[in-house]
Amino acid sequence: MTEFLETPQGRRIAFNRIEGHGPGIVFLGGFRSDMQGTKAVWLEDWARERGLAFTRFDYSGHGESAGKFEDGCIGDWFEDACAVIAQLTEGPQVLVGSSMGGWISLLVARKMPERLAGLVTVAAAPDFTEQGFWAEFTEAERGVVLRDGCISIPSEYGDPYVITRRLVEDGRNQLVMGQPLDLAFPVRFLQGTADMDVPVSWAMDLLDHAAGNDMRLTLVKDADHRFSTPECLELIGAAVAEVLGA
Repeated sequence: MTEFLETPQGRRIAFNRIEGHGPGIVFLGGFRSDMQGTKAVWLEDWARERGLAFTRFDYSGHGESAGKFEDGCIGDWFEDACAVIAQLTEGPQVLVGSSMGGWISLLVARKMPERLAGLVTVAAAPDFTEQGFWAEFTEAERGVVLRDGCISIPSEYGDPYVITRRLVEDGRNQLVMGQPLDLAFPVRFLQGTADMDVPVSWAMDLLDHAAGNDMRLTLVKDADHRFSTPECLELIGAAVAEVLGA
């Protein structure tokens, strides 16, 4: 059943939570996705079968949470994630971050490492506002963003993405690839080779950049960005089980 949490910043966040033993699992979704996505729901069922605590939520402006998507930015959604972990969970958690959720998971790991028992990412997209959107914009498109405050770009997942100047400029304050990234807990990165949104090179760069004694990258041939086939879902579950057992 969906419940709601008010964050310290006054945002109303929708969440689903099941009780269980720990370490618990927290799922962090992607850009403009919500907690009703295939991976989030599948992982909740997986956790329930094993008696594990599990939490999934919608960032502000996503899903059932309050706010407009276009008003948000990485910093806001990072704050939402921190509030969920701080207020809704107890003890160390295993974070499962999908796409943008991978970036936000890394920000959480940097801010509150004591609350992480492990990390699993699926097509992690750290710094994507800068190395993805901004890097790929033409000079004309950058001019539109700076002049008008936003630009719409096509999306394979439905309505066009509205990319705002605030999203881009705030993203520069949240970058993780240009400074030390210590992950002192078990980490598993999962990445499909047919991902058209997050290049395999990003996964390799993240593996190379992050520091940690128990870190692995699994490449899945022909898996796309959704990473939601039965085989891919089982890989997510196996990665979480491996982290929990490490």
